[in-house]
Amino acid sequence: MFKLNPPPHWFFLLIFGVFSYSVQSLRFELQSGQTKCISEDIRKNSMAVGNYSVVNPHVDQPLPDSHSVSVRVGSLRGNNNIYHQSEYVHSGQFAFVARENGDHMACFRIGHHKPQITLTIDLDWRTGVAAKDWSNVAKKSNIDGMVRQLQILQEVVSSIHEEIIDLRKQEEEMELHNWETNTSMLWLCFLSLFVCMSVAGLQLRHLKTFFEKKKIL
Repeated sequence: MFKLNPPPHWFFLLIFGVFSYSVQSLRFELQSGQTKCISEDIRKNSMAVGNYSVVNPHVDQPLPDSHSVSVRVGSLRGNNNIYHQSEYVHSGQFAFVARENGDHMACFRIGHHKPQITLTIDLDWRTGVAAKDWSNVAKKSNIDGMVRQLQILQEVVSSIHEEIIDLRKQEEEMELHNWETNTSMLWLCFLSLFVCMSVAGLQLRHLKTFFEKKKIL
């Protein structure tokens, strides 16, 4: 039996892989009449899945109807990019493929109640490679742990490659924007200089005419 020591580049690959996807698993409180939104930066064509539920403080008793939440998940760009919407539910799930780059938001709202109540909500939001159910993949494919890990690494590498391409595109767009801005500022400087010179010339002409009338010149 021998031990395989991974080369250093695998270590860096795993570090970069951590940043190629996101996992948000959090618990927060929400009072009646309030709205709280959780945002996530998701790349275009990336998978995102989420589970949410209202925490039951009394496990042996069912949740009352008043302990419900309304949920809306979508992109910040426009009202047409709504991927999930539920009204007055105790729990739910959502899954979507992002149609554009940028921030996506999951908003939770509780209606007005008297007396006021405070609910605790659990949210598990996964994107990218983390959104894929690798346990089911392993069961369906009848593969061992090593092949499963290799598949995960392959997904991570693909995600990193796509992320690098997106970053390059954003860099090119930023450079083009900076070039257009610098060009516009240059023309504005020339225009300002022309206006200043024109005003100075008119002032000199006016002063010359004034002095000639006064017979000073």
